[in-house]
Amino acid sequence: MNPLLLMSGMSLAKLIRNKEVSSLEIVQTHIAHLQKVNKHINAVVQTRFDQAIEDAKRADGFLKSYGAENCPVFHGVPCTIKESFKLIGMPNTGGLVARKGIISDEDATAVSRLRNAGVIPLGVTNLSELGMWMESFNHVYGKTNNAYDSKRTSGGSSGGEGAIIGSGASPFGLGSDIGGSIRMPAFFNGVFGHKSTSGLIPNTGQFPNVSDSISVYVSTGPLARHSEDLFPLLTLLSGPDSMDGACKNIPLGDPNSINISELSIIDIQDNSRITVSKELQDVQIQVANRFRDMGVHVKRESIPELKYSFEMWFSMIDEATHIPFSQTLGNGNPIQPFTEFFNFFTRRSPYTIPAILLSMLEKLPKMNSYRQRFIDQTKALKAKLIEMIGPTGIMLYPSHPTVAPYHYLPLLRWTYWTYTGIFNVLGFPVTQVPLGLNKKGIPLGIQIVGIPGNDHITIATAMFLEKHFGGWVPPVSYDSE
Repeated sequence: MNPLLLMSGMSLAKLIRNKEVSSLEIVQTHIAHLQKVNKHINAVVQTRFDQAIEDAKRADGFLKSYGAENCPVFHGVPCTIKESFKLIGMPNTGGLVARKGIISDEDATAVSRLRNAGVIPLGVTNLSELGMWMESFNHVYGKTNNAYDSKRTSGGSSGGEGAIIGSGASPFGLGSDIGGSIRMPAFFNGVFGHKSTSGLIPNTGQFPNVSDSISVYVSTGPLARHSEDLFPLLTLLSGPDSMDGACKNIPLGDPNSINISELSIIDIQDNSRITVSKELQDVQIQVANRFRDMGVHVKRESIPELKYSFEMWFSMIDEATHIPFSQTLGNGNPIQPFTEFFNFFTRRSPYTIPAILLSMLEKLPKMNSYRQRFIDQTKALKAKLIEMIGPTGIMLYPSHPTVAPYHYLPLLRWTYWTYTGIFNVLGFPVTQVPLGLNKKGIPLGIQIVGIPGNDHITIATAMFLEKHFGGWVPPVSYDSE
């Protein structure tokens, strides 16, 4: 693989500023690799290669005229964007057939901030229908495959981002996460991903539109092939935009100020309901032992309340949802989910089965006392974990019960995503860290969890683990082409 495809965004920006390599060469190198791998993984669903090349030429011209000192942090560096975000001139369907032909005439807040930082988008990436499932599949763009094994899922809903970054064709990208939609694709495709503290980054300019009540559970954020890009991206993405009422001014610490040997660590092996595979248990033990070897205090704990992760997530999201999912799925006109369920099996429905099933689920009678019980339990769990983890601590937690599953298998394991989803309703920052490959060449990994506001600690830990476990391992499946 071309060395430029192995580097972080920060390293590429440094090469550009030092005039060692032009932005044009870096962009063209990523485009060439993207064209090669995308026919296997179907991750990028609409490109802007001609515009990106022109953007790169302008970036090189700016550097020549005004000097490196006037260039923004990611000047001339390519990236990719999840299709649910508005990007001028690109589709913004959210994977919904009824929105085919919708083209963005403005940039989402997060996209605008990336472009102001010098980033050059190469295109937009695939997602699950309306961003609400563990696989990136819809009837607009089809199915995205895992970067390491085309028979496996890339994850959802930011699966296109995970797959294209995992393949080496993009140094980083922009995703969103309401139940693990950044972290699962990052885990399944062997790269880094960060779900920020609730309210840190505005969710403005996405489809489906994110209301203030739901925005506290949705995290816009980065996926990257190297951890050193996470905090610079987080820094430039964060802060209110006057449109997302849930976004606040939350001070960010400095990852470089963290002494890893002084952390306190809670090690949670599972959620007391769904068993984690032995290979993922083993790699988590290796991580815990690496910290112990440094003299760090690591305490193995069990938290029985995590058994109810699904009930807590569903209750919190249900309380905050004011527009029924079936109405969003119908592009403003509520669908009849039981009719669409029949139509699906006669191949006449434009909707995916997970979306139809979710619409059916919301038709069930509301049991307010049941919901309130788990809302209260969520608040109690949040307080308990804040005390357990502490201001200078982290929690080790499995990313998923298994490595990337084969396509469609998540339909039979539909609660597995709660290993990530619970932290959305708790509002905690979580960094997904790759930990090499298993014997079949499929990525392993772990979640690093911190208390609200401690994004810098989880990212500092990710940077430490990248040095000791190797981080992203490029796939070899495309090398012979």
